[in-house]
Amino acid sequence: MTLRLRGGLPPLREPVLGAAIRAVLAASSREPFRVLQFSIQDNHLHLVVEAHDARALSRGMQGLAVRVARCVNRTLGVRGRVFRERYHARELTTPRSVRNAIVYVLMNAKKHGARLATGVDTFSSAPWFDGFARRQVPSEDASPIRAPRTWLAGIGWRRRGLVRLDEKPRAPC
Repeated sequence: MTLRLRGGLPPLREPVLGAAIRAVLAASSREPFRVLQFSIQDNHLHLVVEAHDARALSRGMQGLAVRVARCVNRTLGVRGRVFRERYHARELTTPRSVRNAIVYVLMNAKKHGARLATGVDTFSSAPWFDGFARRQVPSEDASPIRAPRTWLAGIGWRRRGLVRLDEKPRAPC
């Protein structure tokens, strides 16, 4: 999933905005809709989500977008539209596509030129991700992401190999 911001807003990767959005992402997961991975970029969000069905996906994304918009407006002290459009979705149906999407989301800051000293983007769910080839110590903070419920998102993608910290994103296949 991708949510793009309208022009004229400050970068979401500001520490105050990033922390507020991370809290909203954590609160947006419910039983039929779960945020599995995320990446906060300056003018957009990337998400890997799971939903029980199309209705749960639509309602979950609608609720998430509303919560993020309210959070951004409240944090900035402004009113009005936050997102440029609804959202862009891509269904992931194979282990390879899920793995590629995870790499794309977690390593997206590299695509946008960010230098990551540790290889882990703190504006993403990478600090809580347990699928790196070289074991990272998970963050002690409460995790903003939910565990996957499907075989494909939980185990299947791992058959294509764990994620290396030196990988760079490419378009999900």
